[in-house]
Amino acid sequence: MAEGSVSTAEVESSFQKFAVHGDTKATGKEMNGKNFAKLCKDCHIIDGKNVTTIDVDIVFSKVKAKSARVITFEQFNQALTELASKRFKGKSKEEALQQIYGLIVGKEPANAGVTKVAKAAAVDRLTDTTKYTGSHKERFDESGKGKGKSGREDIPDTRGYVSAYKGSGTYDDKVKDA
Repeated sequence: MAEGSVSTAEVESSFQKFAVHGDTKATGKEMNGKNFAKLCKDCHIIDGKNVTTIDVDIVFSKVKAKSARVITFEQFNQALTELASKRFKGKSKEEALQQIYGLIVGKEPANAGVTKVAKAAAVDRLTDTTKYTGSHKERFDESGKGKGKSGREDIPDTRGYVSAYKGSGTYDDKVKDA
């Protein structure tokens, strides 16, 4: 291999990471069109000028088998070869392919646009259990953790031989003392 070239094992590692992204049943041996487009977008193969999302979809359809919905790593390499000549115009096929590999190696699927937990002053004030009063105050312990059912309902204490009498011991103990 030439100096600065990327091994296919490194590219295959990124291929597998993108192949299983978002699919619990995926094995990493085959990639669907959605994940191929995500790889191209996250690795900046799609630049908006030379290579667009439409180009990626067309190349994916071209390299996959007629009735298949996924591509193998070999078909993935064919697709990259085709995209490399579009992305890096004026370079040799091998040089362009090495530059595409360079974009892919070491990359993982990014979770852009994932919803974050809102932290606003109003939410902090509403969830601060030290400021609760009345019956709501009984729902939480000192640390602010909820007490569960015992905090919501008045559960009667039925210990003792007479439910209203909360003495210690049993009826037999009371009879002996008398």
